[in-house]
Amino acid sequence: MRGGRLWRRDHLGSDADRAAFRALHQASLASPALREGLTTASAERAIRHLRALLGTPALAITDTEAVLAWDGVGDHHADQAAVVGLLAIERGSTRTVDRDQLGCSVGGCPVRTGVVSPLVVEGRVLGTVQAFAPSPTAGLVRATEEVAEWVSGQLELAELDAHRNRMIEAEVRALRAQISPHFVYNSLNAIASFVRTDPDRARELLLEFADFTRYSFRRHGEYTTLAEELRSIERYLLLEQARFGDRLQVTLNIAPEVLPVVVPFLCIQPLVENAVRHGLESVDQTGHLTIVAHDRGHEAVLEVEDNGVGEDPEKVRRALAGDTELDSVGLGNVDARLRASFGDDYGLVVETAPGAGTKVIVRVPKFAPGVTA
Repeated sequence: MRGGRLWRRDHLGSDADRAAFRALHQASLASPALREGLTTASAERAIRHLRALLGTPALAITDTEAVLAWDGVGDHHADQAAVVGLLAIERGSTRTVDRDQLGCSVGGCPVRTGVVSPLVVEGRVLGTVQAFAPSPTAGLVRATEEVAEWVSGQLELAELDAHRNRMIEAEVRALRAQISPHFVYNSLNAIASFVRTDPDRARELLLEFADFTRYSFRRHGEYTTLAEELRSIERYLLLEQARFGDRLQVTLNIAPEVLPVVVPFLCIQPLVENAVRHGLESVDQTGHLTIVAHDRGHEAVLEVEDNGVGEDPEKVRRALAGDTELDSVGLGNVDARLRASFGDDYGLVVETAPGAGTKVIVRVPKFAPGVTA
């Protein structure tokens, strides 16, 4: 090409560089399956990439009881692999097996020796990786140990992911549990009060109540869109307005650009509940609640503000730090989930003082790796 230079093969690096690239590529192909944990399905999806990584005629992956997957020739040795796997698990260290332990009547079978390395996660042996070859070499022993250590690391990440998901589910269940029975009772009473005087409104409110509870209690993913969260909040506020009447004035100012932004499930609703329950219920004058969501470059910013009784900033600080006795609507829960999803720069900002109302500011990135509704 005119004005340029021809690329030569050595521009891709040395043979060692290319071998390292191939190894990294195979590892990257195996990783997604292993991040799901050690199961038959994940082992079957990962094993051919692991065998390509080691370059052996056969490879087996076991758990603590049986062979989960076999790749390559000689699968008639699977029963023997299960036995030698148990021995390695008991010992908790790499061991080699020879022809006496891999007796075979199949002529030309290359499965004559093997290296068995345990898969260890937080001190627990979950299974083994077993590499088989015609003859043992020190290089195969070292390589199998390295692969087993890498697989163990992926399985540990899988357990951390599972633990994180369990924690998130528990946090969401806790938020659901905090939906006040008082609110449910008052909403149903408000609906009942319209049954005779305004049946059409009673019917509409009952449908809003059903949709609100369906959204709040359904089995939901970790994330939702801001549009869905705000739709549920509107239902909540319709029900509260039916109870408070003109004493509760609501202003919504939502930029359409931010509606598709993904947020943690039930992360805005508790802020609105807090504004109504702790900000406005105990005041004599008309309560004003303002919800604003606007576009700010690569972020969406949402503000929930009330003219209620306000709060001691120190109590708010302790609630955000996890003091459950001071956090009856889960502000600390919301703050922690925002930080876990987007980083420590994205926690709640609360502006309040006794008698001065409360303003809660939420910033979220429009796009974040791994965050999808």
